[in-house]
Amino acid sequence: MLVIVDYKVGNLASIQNMLKKIGVQSLISSDSQQIADASKLILPGVGAFDYCAENLQQSNFLATLNHKVLVEKTPILGICVGMQLLGKGSEEGVLDGLGWIDGHVVRFKKEKFDNQTLKIPNMGFN
Repeated sequence: MLVIVDYKVGNLASIQNMLKKIGVQSLISSDSQQIADASKLILPGVGAFDYCAENLQQSNFLATLNHKVLVEKTPILGICVGMQLLGKGSEEGVLDGLGWIDGHVVRFKKEKFDNQTLKIPNMGFN
């Protein structure tokens, strides 16, 4: 079962509805056992990096999540801030990320986009 990890951020129902639309069964959960039983995981996230990182750190399933990803190698998809959390940290915040990806999230540098046909996406944090 694919589990959408519920750590009190993100529009979880929208993710589940899109999965349903393409025929993928999923479960929204913050239960350690359900996360432990997952065959795949989605880590959503909306808002500020530190808020999301703090919610995840305060969850009762972080050890289970770490085991699933690092030991069992369960596939995980991070969406928005959920993807940022997979790294060591983000320029947007001061708290640590999960460190599953050896890197830090940084803003696009406008001066590197000297070709006027390229645009920097703007969805809040660049």
